[in-house]
Parts: sequence; C-alpha cells; structure tokens
Amino acid sequence: MKSIAALQAVVTATPFDGEPTAAELDAIETEMPLILADVDLLDAQIMTIDRTPTELDQQRIRRARRRVLATRRDLANRAATLTVSGGAA
Repeated sequence: MKSIAALQAVVTATPFDGEPTAAELDAIETEMPLILADVDLLDAQIMTIDRTPTELDQQRIRRARRRVLATRRDLANRAATLTVSGGAA
C-alpha cells in the first residue's frame, strides 16, 4: 500500500506558531476599551433576559449603550486623526 504524503515543498515560508504578532496585540490593546464596554452592555442585557426589566435595569442598559457609543466614537476619531496626520507627513 502506498502512503499518501505531500511530495511538494511546504507552501508557507514561515510556520504558524499560534501566537499573535506585535501588530495584532497592539490592535487588541487599542480596542480593549470597546471590548470591555461591549461586555458591560451584554451583562446588562443578559440580566434581563428572563424577567421584565426594572427602571434600574433600563438605566443600566442605557448607560452601557452610551458607553459603547462613546468608546466607538473615540476610536473612530483616533483612527481619523492618525489617518490625517499620517497622510499629511
């Protein structure tokens, strides 16, 4: 019986080591405030899945939504600033 094995050279030049690159880690660190704000919003929504939300629950959800939107705005403004300053140089 013949064994089935790759007779060609490896397609990728460098093997994948499973670790994120420095650029990927920087991107995660930059987006971490948004990730945490999204988690807070999900926590607030999950608490009210099986019951009618009280006024306090609704206030918590609104506050979490505002935090998500503010964080998205800040990230978008930062990206736009970097794009404008990077393009002008």
